[in-house]
Amino acid sequence: MALTSSEINSYAQAPTMEYAGVRLEQLSLGHAEDLSEVVTAGQLDGIWYTSIPSAQEMAGDINKRLALQEAGAMAPFAIIDLSTGKAVGATTYLNIDEPNKRVEIGSTYLSPSVHGTGINPAAKFMLLQRAFDELDCYSVAFCTHWHNDASRAAIARLGAKQDGVLRNHKYDPATGTLRDTVIFSILPHEWPAVRTNLLARLARHGRC
Repeated sequence: MALTSSEINSYAQAPTMEYAGVRLEQLSLGHAEDLSEVVTAGQLDGIWYTSIPSAQEMAGDINKRLALQEAGAMAPFAIIDLSTGKAVGATTYLNIDEPNKRVEIGSTYLSPSVHGTGINPAAKFMLLQRAFDELDCYSVAFCTHWHNDASRAAIARLGAKQDGVLRNHKYDPATGTLRDTVIFSILPHEWPAVRTNLLARLARHGRC
């Protein structure tokens, strides 16, 4: 069940947003079936350098995200392709630091079937627009695994700047490996150029 605005802080709210044929809406257990299909079809849970839940873990992962939202630490969204009405992925604001007006965009996964269609740039556009134009964020961060080359390239295409690398940042008991985390960010004065870039990308996909 979605939480009301009186139950969570403003940064952890997940209002419905629509743009360019994509809707972001409050994540709920009602999205579990679609998201399980996304993960299974794309074998996303088998990628060693990501933490994507399996179909069997999906309900638990959604409940975990909702608990973090209730604690004011996350705003979880389902990514809906309006052409089908189905959830094709999930994304969040996480590591919310409202007193310092900082959020991270991450814990994102998307069906490979919609890669290159403009759905991801549309979702990022809405999240960044809310962060900078509504929440007045001082900084929006993106973090990814050193070995996740596709994610690093996608974040750079947004126009985010690399801040640095946290060496041996996290231990993964599933693989017995230590993660080096690459940190990127976008600042308010960079948002106009990032916005223009995203709109140009969406136009190339026929979404503007």
